[in-house]
Order: sequence, then structure tokens, then C-alpha cells
Amino acid sequence: MSGTAERDKSYKQLAESVVFKRTHKKVVVESFNEKELTIAGSGRSAYVFKVKNTNRVLKVFYAPFEHLAKREAKIYEKLKGIPSFPLMHASGENYIVIDFIEGFTLFECLVLGKDIDEKVLDEVDHAILLAKSRGLNPSDIHLHNILITPDGNVKLIDVVRFEQVKQCTQWDDLKRGYYKFYKKKIFPRKMPSKLLLLIAFFYKRNLLNRFVT
Repeated sequence: MSGTAERDKSYKQLAESVVFKRTHKKVVVESFNEKELTIAGSGRSAYVFKVKNTNRVLKVFYAPFEHLAKREAKIYEKLKGIPSFPLMHASGENYIVIDFIEGFTLFECLVLGKDIDEKVLDEVDHAILLAKSRGLNPSDIHLHNILITPDGNVKLIDVVRFEQVKQCTQWDDLKRGYYKFYKKKIFPRKMPSKLLLLIAFFYKRNLLNRFVT
């Protein structure tokens, strides 16, 4: 068996070790291979695990979102070669394996008081243009899926919605908020995570339109 085949089998086994449990509020991880994985994060459709002793993460989708693994894998194939996106190394029925990106999300930067330079916005805009040149429609770009690495580079993750047809204004709204509020001297350098989540809650319900337009 080739090294690639062995590696893919290993990732498949790791993904199969993950057992999810649905509670009345959310989906949680009931068990997984703790010798080789650590939980790195979670989202609306998947959990992300750091593969120990590697610079890679395993993203496992839970029911009923398993089909999104193939969609995101297809998108990462299209993004291959664009440095602002992680490289995909393997994929399966309900999982993908991509680079582990060290750094802070924009959400974490706001909570910790780390400066968000204007060049970050320029790099995200450039990444979006390159993705569009590959026939994609970058969508659902928010504070949690934009990272600033230790060397100051910008990385975008969670690209599963880059093929949706409808126009997403979330990134444009974030940029407007940056210039209208964040760039002001009176804007607080640190913001409580609960306040940011509350703002996101109202934004998703279209209750902040007059503030970001």
C-alpha cells in the first residue's frame, strides 16, 4: 500500500473514531481518539480536531451535514495555490484534512485587544478576488474565520459556502464597521466576547442595518 493510501486510511479511521451526541441545544462530541486528536474548535456543522504531532487538522461534519465534506473539499481544490487559504491534504465522506493555521482570529483580536491593521482588510479583499477568479462566490466571511498568523499574514478558513449563489454582504458590512467604528480613537481596544456575540446575534436578524450602512 502506498504512503498516500496509508495516510488516507489513517485519516478515515480517525474520522470514524469521532462519535457525536445531539443534546436539546446542540451537538457535542461524545468520544474520539484522544491519543491522536485534540478538539480545536467547532462550528454550525462540524468539529475540528488537531492531529497530534502534525501541522494538520481534521474537520469532521456531523449529521445531517456530512455531505458538506465533499463540497468543501471541491472548493479547496479550486483554491489550491492561493496562499491566503490552507492547503487540503485529504478528504472523505464526512471529513477533510487541511493545514493547521496558528494565529488569532479577528474575533480573538478584538477580545484580547490586539491591533487589526488596515492591511488585513486589503489582504482579505485580495484573497476574495483570487477566489472569484476561480469561479467561486466567497460568502460567510466573518470574524471567526479570518486569522492573523504570528508573522502577520492573513488566512481564511471555513470555505464551505463559497459556492452559494446569493450575494453575501457580511464582509462588506464588517469593513464598513471597521472604518466607521474601529478606526475611531474612542473605540475600545478590547471588547467582551459576550458583547461581540450579542452584536452578531442582532446582525443576523437584520437589526443593525442603520448602523453599518
